[in-house]
Amino acid sequence: MTEELKMPFAEHLQDLRRRLVISVIAMFVGFLICYAFKERIFEVLIMPWIAALPKGQMGKLIYTAPHEAFFTYLKVSFIAGTGLAMPVIIYQLWLFIAPGLYEKEKRIFLPVVFASSAFFIGGALFGYFIVFPFGFQFFASFASEYITPMISTREFLSFSVRMLLGFGFVFELPIFCFLLAKLGLITADSLKRKRKIAIVMIFVVAAAITPSPDVVSQLLMAGPLLVLYELSVWIVYLAGHRDEVEDSGGEMEPEKAERPEPPDSTD
Repeated sequence: MTEELKMPFAEHLQDLRRRLVISVIAMFVGFLICYAFKERIFEVLIMPWIAALPKGQMGKLIYTAPHEAFFTYLKVSFIAGTGLAMPVIIYQLWLFIAPGLYEKEKRIFLPVVFASSAFFIGGALFGYFIVFPFGFQFFASFASEYITPMISTREFLSFSVRMLLGFGFVFELPIFCFLLAKLGLITADSLKRKRKIAIVMIFVVAAAITPSPDVVSQLLMAGPLLVLYELSVWIVYLAGHRDEVEDSGGEMEPEKAERPEPPDSTD
């Protein structure tokens, strides 16, 4: 451990407060920047919905309370501003945690932080570019000469943000499994044995995360989760194999030197 571990508890709290203050300032600055472009940001958010509407169908959203549009723009600016400030927040988190880590833990933790950020952004982008067009097209298909979609800004923002955050968090599954594997809590074999239970849990989680109770949204969430689970099996398998090589000093015994059997996705 480093010498910072000997820092008194009061100094740890003071350091934590300093990191939090810097993070909050970064979020506030990000909020101000994004509020200046609030209309453009919200326009980008609703583009998949407008593109999914039938030709001749009005794509404008409505607001049913005098303050609804204003608060919608505030929420959009806050969410976008937080995302803009995320590099600063992650860096402050690293500065607070790093002094208490061993060198080996630092080599693991830092790549995991950046990988988790990349997976989260990738999940949100997957939801926006892949899921939104398909899902919105399905929901808009129910419009007819007797039924016209009139979505409020509050409802649309709530639905979109929950879906984007949901996909961002579920894409963290491989990183979460990697950490558990490094802690020795799971193995590739254990994930293979519990695959059937995991499939059931995936559909339960998809039903809980999706903002609407329809089957389409749940399938759109559960599908990527199933793929990510299989990806996690391979990641845990490779992580375990690498640990075996490192523990043996880079040279495995003859019976272990052969390539181990990869996880079978058909189990």
